[in-house]
Amino acid sequence: MDKTVENVMEEFPSFIGIVPECDRSTNEQLTTMQVNVGYKCNLACRHCHLACGPQRTECMDRSVMQACLDAYEKGGFSAVDITGGAPEMHPDLEWFLRQWQARGVRPIVRTNLCILTDPEYSHFAQLYADVDATLFASLPYYSARNVDKIRGDGTFVASIEGLRKLNEVGYGEGGRPITLVYNPPTATLPPDQASMEAEYRRRLTTDFGVSFTNLVAITNNPSGRFAEALNKKGNLESYMKRLIGAFNPATTASMMCRDQISVDWQGNLYDCDFNQALGIKTADGKTIFDLAKERPSIRPIQFANHCYGCTAGAGSSCGGETA
Repeated sequence: MDKTVENVMEEFPSFIGIVPECDRSTNEQLTTMQVNVGYKCNLACRHCHLACGPQRTECMDRSVMQACLDAYEKGGFSAVDITGGAPEMHPDLEWFLRQWQARGVRPIVRTNLCILTDPEYSHFAQLYADVDATLFASLPYYSARNVDKIRGDGTFVASIEGLRKLNEVGYGEGGRPITLVYNPPTATLPPDQASMEAEYRRRLTTDFGVSFTNLVAITNNPSGRFAEALNKKGNLESYMKRLIGAFNPATTASMMCRDQISVDWQGNLYDCDFNQALGIKTADGKTIFDLAKERPSIRPIQFANHCYGCTAGAGSSCGGETA
């Protein structure tokens, strides 16, 4: 009988067993609230751990968005990170961004760039500039062959055009911050982040005349659509062995789950968005509506074996390397 992803993951040593006791709980003060406004996306990327796509209908309503705004202030957070899906496809995203702007908060928004070439959503390039958003833009590689293989035909050209639109409103080197996000196209660890940034900068500037501020390299987490694809091809076990073999003890103190909270479209809370993909809620069972009334307290982190993806090599988080 074929093994499920869960069967394969259970065959490996429990991740929590290698994490020092002092790193198994959140920090006293959380810094980042990551808000996933929904799973609908114009793309269905091969490595997407949340299995987002055009057919997904999950969508955060305004009551949850308002609770996020209230919880941010109550909890003393210093950053809000808005993601999806494609956040631009949420009908209330502009309202949400304006609310953060009114509170003097500079939101982080994660975009796939392609969406900005769609006439229905192209105005977001200017809106991001208007609210002074910090952008993280996924771009799996600097060539059409690799990107189109992951995202679909024509997506690389659309990504470059989306980046060009953002350059035109002031994003890029020397202007408003836009960070490109690189994921390996195969079941391998990402290369050195600094060298990858230098290569991206050389290729994108020379070949396409576009610019960006910096680049982060993120390890593909063995969860969601990526894990299912690996397992179907019989490669999940070897990928897990690679991650475990590259475990770096210097990364556990700076795991992103220690200083952030992840909010899903219904207001449920998770230690990170990978746990959100797997439905592993925070240990205290609270929701964003609870945090709108009370500050978050120190809590034990809900670890599982997909967490090896965040502690391999130089470490990995939504902000790139951690060690």
